[in-house]
This record gives sequence, structure tokens and C-alpha cells, in this order.
Amino acid sequence: MSKAVIVLENGQVFTGQAFGATGATLGEAVFCTAMTGYQETLTDPSYHRQIVVSTAPQIGNTGWNTEDSESRLGKRSEVRWVPGTTSDGTYKKWSADFIDRRDPGKIWVAGYVVRNPTRRVSNWRASSALEDELINQNVVSIAGVDTRALVRVLRDSGAMRAGIFSGDALGSVDEMVETVRSQPSMAGADLAAQVSTAEPYIVEAAGGTPRFKVAALDLGIKANTPRMLAARGVEVHVLPSNATYADVRAVGADGFFLSNGPGDPATADAAVALTSEVIDAGLPTFGICFGNQIMGRAFGRSTYKLKFGHRGINIPVMDTATGRVAITSQNHGFALEGEAGEEFDTDLGRARVSHVCANDGVVEGVELMSGKAFSVQYHPEAASGPHDAANLFDKFVNVMETSASEGARS
Repeated sequence: MSKAVIVLENGQVFTGQAFGATGATLGEAVFCTAMTGYQETLTDPSYHRQIVVSTAPQIGNTGWNTEDSESRLGKRSEVRWVPGTTSDGTYKKWSADFIDRRDPGKIWVAGYVVRNPTRRVSNWRASSALEDELINQNVVSIAGVDTRALVRVLRDSGAMRAGIFSGDALGSVDEMVETVRSQPSMAGADLAAQVSTAEPYIVEAAGGTPRFKVAALDLGIKANTPRMLAARGVEVHVLPSNATYADVRAVGADGFFLSNGPGDPATADAAVALTSEVIDAGLPTFGICFGNQIMGRAFGRSTYKLKFGHRGINIPVMDTATGRVAITSQNHGFALEGEAGEEFDTDLGRARVSHVCANDGVVEGVELMSGKAFSVQYHPEAASGPHDAANLFDKFVNVMETSASEGARS
């Protein structure tokens, strides 16, 4: 293995061996505490422009397959036909359980940092090795790093700009540090449009006949999210990040969904305005992760950048009304201002902070007291991660049912 280094903006350098593609890559260095699910992590669009440091010491055991990637639906670059389906206006249609065996899923991370890459793949579903896929997609990564020491730096000093350098890209420390420091910060980064679908598409409801239609704003949506809705009889119309209220109305939507995604929520003014318009029109609304920050901003709350964020699949979240704790999957570096159980007035109605992180008190959810709009900071689709929060999709369907009944009575 040839030499590689990861260089932090504070000037610290960690040495290892080239892993995946060789060259140079820049991004924000963050750490993820998940022991499993590295394929889902690497293909999560929320990690766009981030160099992910894995705290799990051995990575790559299960190789790479064509089933677990979270960016499989057209890789966000194009929307392809599901074999045997027909067109539906300007939309293309996907089956919720469709798997394209030719599509390994797009890797969105800027780079990957691991301690011990496995030398042998051991999983019957694997179609290739992790390093092969990193090479195929030109993702510059590094192995053999003292990740415990690196994570301590990121924990104590916070997430920071970084770069991985190998092969011909290796230079003097001063040159590499200057290159790292020249890149823009994640604060102020407007990234959702870079990972969103280029055109709308449909994910069909399980069973064929939909109970409801949902317009999902793709800010970096993961593949398992429309699958979870489809399993509950929902036809999901995935819309680009620049969708308008007219686009939502054209769907004939019974509900509106705000997805996860990368970047600074302070830049997402258009999504905030759309969310305000949708909620004001009375459409049931559910948001997750980045979508929680968008909804919070629609409620008039401000956002801020966390020191090192929440990234993992074992993060405890408490429901402030019931005291119940769920173990959740998370990936976010920004959060909403607020306190546990806080109630406040908004232009859209009375609202409250519904969930907080049991570790540090960070806001993990907001909702209107009417129950028509709610959001959480974590990933209930659990790809990867625990299933404690899957009932939130049932809650969303119940809100749409209630709204439909009220509309029928009126």
C-alpha cells in the first residue's frame, strides 16, 4: 500500500495508506459511531462534501451489494424506467421493491477514513469489495489511520475542514494545509440542489392501488424512505428541491414530506417558504433530519452548527410529552434552537419542541399542537439503524386519514 495522509485545517496530519482511489479530496471531517451499515452511510446524500471517519475499527467485512445503497433511484443523475411499467405524464414510475442489479448506488461522501479494512469479503449478497467500489467511483480514501486519536481531535475541537492526499497529490505539509484551508466551510453551504433528483418520479404504493398520494421534496432523500411510505399504501411523488407549491398541488397530494439532506439549513429559504405555504394550506406535513430544520425555520426558529454533530445509529431521543426514549439513526451537523417541551406561537399556529436528544438536550423534533405538521431530526426509515421510530410513518398516514375524514365531513 502507498502512503496517504489526512490533513486537518488545524494543521494536524494523520498518516496511513491509500485506500480506494488515489489523489486528493476535500471536505468536512466528521465521525460516525455506527458499528454496521457502512454502505448505507457512504451512499447517504446527506454526507455530500463530508469526509467520514469510522469509529468502528474494522470496515468492509460484508463487501458491497446492489441492495443496500440509499441513493439507488437513478443515482440522482437520471430517472430510469422500471421494466414493464408505462409512462404517467412527465413522470417516470418505480416499484418500491425494484432493484437494479447493475446499479451499485452512488457514493456521496467526499472521502472515507478507516482503521482496518477487511482483507476478505464474507457475505453471500456481496457483488464486489468496498475498496473496489471506492476505486470504481473515484472516491479517495485512507486506511491504517489511528482513528481513535483522530476522533478525539474532532470531538474536542469540532468537525473541521480536511483533505485526504495520496499518490501524486501528496505535497509538503504547508501546501496541503493551505489547500485544506482554502475550501469553503460547511456553514453557509447550499447543497440540497446538488443531490436532488433532476426530474420528478413516482414510487408506487405496495399493492398497486394507493390509499394516499404524498409529494416528497427531495433534498437528499434516501431510497428506503419512499419504500417505507409505499409499504403503507402511499404513492410517493418525489419532487426536485426547487419544486413549487403549484407542483405540489399538481400531484393532488394528500400529504407533504420533507426529506433529509446536506448543507446549512440557513440557506434553504425556498424550501422554508414552500413548507410554510403547504402547512398554511392545511396539508399534513412530515419532515425528517434536514426536513426538521426546514420545518423549524418555517415555525420561526433559528438554526446553528453543532460542534461535531450526531452521526450514528444508537442515539437516544426522548419524547418530551411521554418521556419515552427511542434509539435512533442520525446524521446531522446543524440543529434547531429550543428547549425540551417548549411551546411557542408561530404564523402557522401554536407549536412545541416535541423531542430532544437524551445525550445533550439538542432539539430532535418540533410539531404543531394541531398535529397537522410534525418533524424529527433523526432517520425513522432506519437504513441503517434501529426500527424504534418506524411508527412515525404510521403517524403520518393517520394524520392524512384524519385530514381526509375532516374534509369529507366539511
